[in-house]
Amino acid sequence: MRTLLTAALVIALSGLGVRAASAADGTAAHCAGASGAAAPAARAAAQPVTVWLAGDSTMANPNGRCPVGWGSQFGALFDSGVTVRNQAVGGRSIQTWLYESNVSGTKGSDGECVITSPTYSARWQAMLNASTGMKAGDYLFIQFGINDSSSACPRHVGPVRYQQLMTMMAKAALARGAHPVLLTPVAALTCSGSTATRNRGFVEQTYAAGTAARAPVVDLQALSVSLYNSLRFCPHDGDYGSGPVGAFFCDDRTHFDTHGAQQVARLVAGDVRRQNLPLAAHLR
Repeated sequence: MRTLLTAALVIALSGLGVRAASAADGTAAHCAGASGAAAPAARAAAQPVTVWLAGDSTMANPNGRCPVGWGSQFGALFDSGVTVRNQAVGGRSIQTWLYESNVSGTKGSDGECVITSPTYSARWQAMLNASTGMKAGDYLFIQFGINDSSSACPRHVGPVRYQQLMTMMAKAALARGAHPVLLTPVAALTCSGSTATRNRGFVEQTYAAGTAARAPVVDLQALSVSLYNSLRFCPHDGDYGSGPVGAFFCDDRTHFDTHGAQQVARLVAGDVRRQNLPLAAHLR
């Protein structure tokens, strides 16, 4: 009898052991599965990202003390996984940035500057290069609209063409797996009494291009005006060389000193975070 009881007990305990081992194996498999699912996301987050910038002097790297474009201060706001390639150039409209000397000094019957050759500028060709240019996961920030309002060629760009060119650039980024981000032109400082006011065009066209390309839009004009008001830059007596305004702008009401460029760069980064763009994961 004792032998039979012992044998039964061994069999029962063995069954429990099998079930416990199966449960443990299942738990381990579940954890391994969860870890395996998380691994690609971790690898994606760790993948280096290049942020390409296309714009004018308010975005460009400085040649001296002033002006300092906000794009030159943008990289410092990200972790080491982000590299900023600032291709903004002073004095350019979206059209002269894209086509450089192939935009003539005369207007056609449509009122737009005549493009003498469809050949893109070297900077845009480099960004489109399949080996060394924009790649999947990169970002392209596009901000023009300041020089484009000129009435004279070659910088002049009408609203219809402006929207077309911005849409084209955004879709070119998308075709390479990159993420376009469109920006309205940053505001200069103009005051109406004690209130800073908007003073740039092409806002509607920027939003329309964003809709066409399904790209996010940073309304940098609205953000910059709000910043000027929060800093109480108005009313202003026209002296751009001293005081808080002198520390923010160069000796004009348009271009930034280093301090101003840093604050405008923070505006852009803040809106990247507010819109919850994936790039925000890399912000410091």
